[in-house]
Amino acid sequence: EMSEFEDTENLLLAVPKKGRLYENVVKILKGAGLYYVREHRRDIAMCTPEKVTIVFLPAHDIATYVSSGNVDMGITGEDIIAETEADVDVLAPLHMGQCRVAFQAPKASNIKSPEDLVNKRIVTSFPVVTKKYFDKLQPGHNTSIRYVTGSVEIAPSLGLCDAVVDLVETGTTMKAAGLMEVGTIMRTQTVLIANKHTQHQDLVSKLHERIVGYITATQNMMISYNCPKDRLDDAARITPGHEAPTVTLLHNEKFVSVTALVKTKNVPALMDDLKAIGAQSIVSIPVSNCRF
Repeated sequence: EMSEFEDTENLLLAVPKKGRLYENVVKILKGAGLYYVREHRRDIAMCTPEKVTIVFLPAHDIATYVSSGNVDMGITGEDIIAETEADVDVLAPLHMGQCRVAFQAPKASNIKSPEDLVNKRIVTSFPVVTKKYFDKLQPGHNTSIRYVTGSVEIAPSLGLCDAVVDLVETGTTMKAAGLMEVGTIMRTQTVLIANKHTQHQDLVSKLHERIVGYITATQNMMISYNCPKDRLDDAARITPGHEAPTVTLLHNEKFVSVTALVKTKNVPALMDDLKAIGAQSIVSIPVSNCRF
């Protein structure tokens, strides 16, 4: 399939073909104005109206494709960039897929920290990151690090290792397997990456801006309210907005109308604070997209 776009002048954007990030990534592409039709069982889709070709790849391979020059941009996890030692430009965090690469040991064991695991047996799908951690912790160590591709959490109960290094998001899988977290190697989230030698720098910059605008919109709302003129300083402190709140005169001269961008998760508490300074007609409005 790769031969299909070797001749094309389109920018190549790699995204996960399935898995926990896939649904969110589809929303990001739409939010960035990349419209495509993905045919059944095909891992390539041409976009309209932009000169972009989407390539659906296994999540673990995306950073390698972007760093080695085949693909211009990608969406992947910081953990995968670290594990594959990919040399890419990290353009922006996408505020999703947050988790950590952590040491997990059986609850019944006497392992309390990574130091207790030096020269012991580790099973992981992150052998590079794990080895680097131990090399720094104790140079010349003799820790056994064995690679498996999935279901890492069952390895201790099957007698394969003393502990595992795996992704922890909520900890549900870990606890169900009778494991506990005993140390963190790194925190990770999904990021937008680019090839350092891309021939499409202008389009990379444009998509970067669009995607950041869409992600900002998903995390924020506009809040609008009528504020007593003499409490405007308090209002500006409560809702400073992106750069500054927008203030508009009203027919009622004792009040002004204030509009500001705020974090969605903070809206209920901000409404309480605004009510306390005498604000009225407080309304929150969803933002579908934005650009700063």
